[in-house]
Formats: sequence, structure tokens, C-alpha cells
Amino acid sequence: MSMKPVTRMDGRQADAVHGAVVWSPAKSLWNTSMLACAIVFAPLFISRGAVVLFLVTTYCSLLLGHSVGMHRRFIHRSYSCKKWLERALVYVGVLVGVAGPFGILRVHDERDWAQRQPACHDFFAHRRSIIVDLFWQLHCRFRFARPPAFTVEPEFASDGWYRFLQKTWMLQQIPVALACYAIGGWRVPVRICASVIGHWSITYWCHNPGPGRWRVKAAAVQAANLPGLGLLTYGECWHNNHHAFPESARIGLAKGQTDPAAWIIEALARVGWTWNIGTPRPQSQREDLEMVSDPVDRVAHQSSTVV
Repeated sequence: MSMKPVTRMDGRQADAVHGAVVWSPAKSLWNTSMLACAIVFAPLFISRGAVVLFLVTTYCSLLLGHSVGMHRRFIHRSYSCKKWLERALVYVGVLVGVAGPFGILRVHDERDWAQRQPACHDFFAHRRSIIVDLFWQLHCRFRFARPPAFTVEPEFASDGWYRFLQKTWMLQQIPVALACYAIGGWRVPVRICASVIGHWSITYWCHNPGPGRWRVKAAAVQAANLPGLGLLTYGECWHNNHHAFPESARIGLAKGQTDPAAWIIEALARVGWTWNIGTPRPQSQREDLEMVSDPVDRVAHQSSTVV
């Protein structure tokens, strides 16, 4: 089923180029404190069990909370699901530790809107060095000279659960931290650091030149696929596909493009918890796209029948 892409940004009077990168105190202090706690406490509680628990909780929270919940449902609405399931997935996404639900929407939509303009600031294009971009994304925000208008759809904006999570998203780590401490140590700061830096890493590399089958016409930034990282990144590494077809719940579109998040969504459909699963829009609706020949990506796509 092809679904219409969600639009929350009105950029008719906006400018994606001019503005300034400014320090964001709350973001910076949050990420810095998590890193400091991880460095101090992780060595004190390290054990084989602690490492296993860290790996399992980090992967599962990013897979279920960020990729399945926040990204493919809450942001792109690429599938429909039971409301209780949506709220549960978004809650797990909040536990990832990046931002609250409305904060995630704003950060994602501002970047996506800017990248699809004919030109945009380096903050959104990730053109600067790794060190500069890491500092910008983890400690700063972009102050537009003429910002786009951002509006959360009423279904989400009026939801008391999401408003509560937005106000308390940092505090939601406390019950998890207490549970982990009862089991045998502080693991939350390490998980948050790994999640935040891992999220930034995929964002940085997927928005720099690399393999991909599709080019979005007139867009300042073209996304790349990262071959071989599908399992590790829950399918988010196939970002060239995602920029071309944000309406698709499956991001790994070709044979060999592993997409664990899509597996979860499709498995939930079999028990009736998800439906209206988005697929790439038909050929007649791809005026904004052009196919390019990429030697790295060509072999996988030659055997694909999805798009």
C-alpha cells in the first residue's frame, strides 16, 4: 500500500541557508553528563552479564523504540497500528535518550525539510568534519534567520501521554536506572551514550556521498546506503531508499538489504496489530526522483522486484 508522505513543515517564507549554529544548554548538559557518568561508573560495574544486558537493551530500544516506533510510525506514519502499541513504542523510543516525542519530530522534520531545499546550511547537510559535526549535533541547535513553521498534527499534539513524555523524557530514565542498579550496576548512561552517538553516526554517514540508486531532484542533500550494516542499524542504513520513499515502512528495498525493523512491523501485521503498511509509491508518482547508476549498489538492485 502506497501512503502519502507526512508534512509538518511550512517553508514558504523560510530560509534553509541563513542562520547560526548556537549552543543548546539542555542538550549539551544532558549528553555531557551521560558521557561523564558512563566514563566514571561503567568501569566500576563491568561484568559479562552487564555487557550482555547493555547490548540487548541498547539494540532492542533502538530497534523497537526508535526505528519501529519513533521513525517509521510516529514521524513518517508509514504504517497503522493499535494506539496502545504506538504509545508503547514511542515510550521505548523516549528511553533511547535522544529527545522527547515532539522534540524528535521537530529535529527530524527541520533536517529533512532543509535537505530537500535547493541549498541548506552545513548543519543540516553534515558537510563539515566528523569532529565539528559531532559537536554541532550533540551540543548545538540551528537558529534560523527565517524559520519554517512547524505544526504537530492534532492526533499527536492533543494526546496527553505524548505531552507527558515530552515534559518528562529525561526523568523517564530514573525507573530504568533504578531497575538496572538493583540488578547490579549503572548501565543507563552507557546505553544513552551509545544510542545518541550511534544515532548521530548513521545520520552523518548516510547524508554524505555514498552508494544509492535514487536521486531526489533539486534537493541539496542526497542520502546514501551503507552496505553490510542492515542488521546492525535495524535497516536504517538504507537511507538512499528512505529519502526516495519516506512513505515506505520497509527501507531495505532490494534483495540482500537486511531490514529488522520491517520484519517486526510485518510480524505484528500477522497478529493484526499493524496494517496499512506503506510501500514505495508507484512509478507514475515519482516525478521528484531520477534513477542513477551506482556500481556499488547495482548488483543488489538488479535482483530486486520491490521498486
